[in-house]
Amino acid sequence: MPKNKFQEVIFTLIMVFFMVYAMICYNISLNTGSMTNRVFLDAFHELVIMGPIAFILDFFLVSKLAFGCAMRMVDFKSCHPFSKILAISVPSVAFMCPLMSLAATILFKDAGNQFVAVWLQTTAFNFPMAFFWQLIYAGPIVRFIFRHIFPEKEDSKETAPNM
Repeated sequence: MPKNKFQEVIFTLIMVFFMVYAMICYNISLNTGSMTNRVFLDAFHELVIMGPIAFILDFFLVSKLAFGCAMRMVDFKSCHPFSKILAISVPSVAFMCPLMSLAATILFKDAGNQFVAVWLQTTAFNFPMAFFWQLIYAGPIVRFIFRHIFPEKEDSKETAPNM
């Protein structure tokens, strides 16, 4: 989807917002035991902290790892576009979920000497939500928004004549 570094930054920013905000809402709901309107407002306070962490991790580390995994799973030249999306999205969640759960455990949980157990539990609670939210909602919404910000030109779909 993104064709250059600028587009990669924009795509990552949009994806980070949709994923991190939803996951913060989810975790606040888990911690408080209920989903209320207040959760949506409270999530913005944590988004200021977790958003930049997610952007840095995804843009500089995870996206490269996920793309490398995807290249081993599917042939990007001949596979269906949905296969590419899955091949990138699944490892992205597999890497980001434990890393973001680690950041949340460090910043927001008083884990003490139970740190590893709390981090693993946080990851286990977050993974199903992150996985399905990414595949079913955030991914399609972000790609839709991105396509409308950066529509592909008809000229770019044509191939140059062989010389």
